[in-house]
Amino acid sequence: MMMIKVLLAGESWISNSTHYKGFDSFNSVTFHTGHGPLVKALTGSDIDLTFMPGHEVAENFPSDLDSLNKFDVVIISDIGANSLLLSASTWLSSQRQPDRLELLAEWTASGGGLAMMGGYLSFQGIEGKAFYAGSAVERVLPVEISRFDDRVECPAGVRPVSILPTGRVDGPFSMPEGPWPHLLGYNKVTAKTGSQVLAEIGPDPLLVLGAVEQGRSAAWTSDISPHWCPDEFSSWDGYRTIFISLITWLAGSQEALASVPLMNKETTNV
Repeated sequence: MMMIKVLLAGESWISNSTHYKGFDSFNSVTFHTGHGPLVKALTGSDIDLTFMPGHEVAENFPSDLDSLNKFDVVIISDIGANSLLLSASTWLSSQRQPDRLELLAEWTASGGGLAMMGGYLSFQGIEGKAFYAGSAVERVLPVEISRFDDRVECPAGVRPVSILPTGRVDGPFSMPEGPWPHLLGYNKVTAKTGSQVLAEIGPDPLLVLGAVEQGRSAAWTSDISPHWCPDEFSSWDGYRTIFISLITWLAGSQEALASVPLMNKETTNV
């Protein structure tokens, strides 16, 4: 089998802390990434993951179809729309540049596989700052995004539930057996008409698939790492099953999409 080429954009952050010690204080800056559990889960698979941390996205995320076509699947995870919209040349020099949200929508409709993973800067995000509602990316995702802060915090934990029988569904997709471990939160979205919900968390969708013209898209509404996705979930064998199956499905042939109907043209017109 040929390797599946995946671009994961986001999943990093920089923290600036102020430390007070009596009369004196000082600052420290630390860099963190959240992609480790996914990398570990994909080890030994036919998936080749390229990681682009959040601080590189504005300048290095693909700006044309040829660059995007080097990948079979693009995953946007915990990074807001502004990082894709505002390169330095636009932000600092007022130069026109391609709209990379529109570009992602075009690429997906022409045969790409696009996924968004949840987090504080995914979907609409904390204080609405992720800002994907109403965007071209929302048009091709299989979910409708709130216009407001869409976080659902579940500090006591909530168990996701698979709503399809265990086993292979929709071509290469496999769902793990239950019970699933607890998650600690998610982004609240609404599945679009014609999409397929494979798992729910509380009353809301957790994993949703959709077909968009020649392409396919997916939404995973919780984190792929802490804090919403604790170690008990990411170290579970089902975590590996879910994400290998999801990426394989996103990169799949049209035959693999046969049982996932097209979403309404009204919501996917690119």
